[in-house]
Amino acid sequence: MSAEWITPDWPAPARVKALMTTRRGGVSLPPYDSLNLASHVGDDPRAVAENRRILRRHLPSEPLWLTQVHGAGVAEAGRDAAGVEADAALARAPGQVCAVLTADCLPVLLCDSRASVVAVAHAGWRGLLAGVIEATVRAMGIGPARVIAWLGPAIGPDAFEVGEEVRQAFIERDPIAATAFRPTLPGTLDGAPRKWLADLYALARLRLQALGVEQVYDAAGCTYREVERFYSYRRDGRTGRMAALIWLE
Repeated sequence: MSAEWITPDWPAPARVKALMTTRRGGVSLPPYDSLNLASHVGDDPRAVAENRRILRRHLPSEPLWLTQVHGAGVAEAGRDAAGVEADAALARAPGQVCAVLTADCLPVLLCDSRASVVAVAHAGWRGLLAGVIEATVRAMGIGPARVIAWLGPAIGPDAFEVGEEVRQAFIERDPIAATAFRPTLPGTLDGAPRKWLADLYALARLRLQALGVEQVYDAAGCTYREVERFYSYRRDGRTGRMAALIWLE
């Protein structure tokens, strides 16, 4: 099976190139089958290296692989070295490839409508709360009206259960974030829910809208539900990682 990509459906300039991998088309054995691109999850390093070689054939250069820590750090291609601790990356020169790895967290691809800069962010709930989207848009250094965003496949709003402390943390920062949570069955004596279903897409859109970014598009698909197509840490625990990548041609 050849490697499978998802190409963003968004009105990016022709010079902006982007893709997101699925789990299909690599050489890793279960539970990492098959196109695992992460070197930190316990997979055979030789398999990861071969999977990256498969991907590399479709790219203009080696991606700037990050050490992701669920924070808001932003690396810059051409300035920072591979392995830098960050959860987002940007590039301004042609051929520099930015990448993040995900397996339920939300990958956010960003570009300038004038094709002067591209970026990608790893936006799980911790990263969203830390402000990774805001930090990335700020680092791009352009007006929000020129930013185009694409939200890639992530765990869907019917599968991502979180505790009350997560919901409260978002609401304390922005009361409107309450609209991105739905209660599960009541679990306390007074009928209040112990758990909530969180919508990462809605939370990301709220952050982008607050910044003034109006051009926001998203992909269909739930990493948790689509077992054959996507890795999901919440579903499987021990599993691989997909990559979301973007560059200027």
